Amino acid sequence: MAQQHPAGNGAPSLDQARRQLSRYGLAADPQAVLVAARLMAAGARLGQAGEAHFARFGLSTGRYRLLAELEDHGGEKSPSQLAAALGVSRATVTGLVDGLERDGLVTRRPSAEDGRGNVVILTARGTQRLRDMAPEHFDRMQTMVAGLSIEERAVFLDLLGRLVEGMSALTDD
Repeated sequence: MAQQHPAGNGAPSLDQARRQLSRYGLAADPQAVLVAARLMAAGARLGQAGEAHFARFGLSTGRYRLLAELEDHGGEKSPSQLAAALGVSRATVTGLVDGLERDGLVTRRPSAEDGRGNVVILTARGTQRLRDMAPEHFDRMQTMVAGLSIEERAVFLDLLGRLVEGMSALTDD
């Protein structure tokens, strides 16, 4: 049986989940509710830690993801392609690109395929920023999961994938 670690940092406990469900007269599984609540709490904490991490490189999580997406796809993508790949709105991409362009990490140019649209281009400075930050970034990422064995990481990736598939339960009408 997997070891249960204390919630800490304000994350709910199994007893709290049981009390809440009882208070509302609900028959939901308290452990399932606890897993979802802890995942949401961990996601919020991870988001905050990610922002602090990327800030040391003069970026935000969103700006980093956009740069990495460009680098992974030949250094050029349309704003709509970036929005789809990052799972954000076109308006969000516009804001990210505006900031990255001010910093000289990307530039815009008219699309060769669609004269009405633009493409976002990763600049040499953007490529260099990614290269400069890579050793520390990937070392910190590896350190973050160092408490898990290779086998545990494989199980975690499988479980995480299944949880992500279930996230639509929070947003579906």
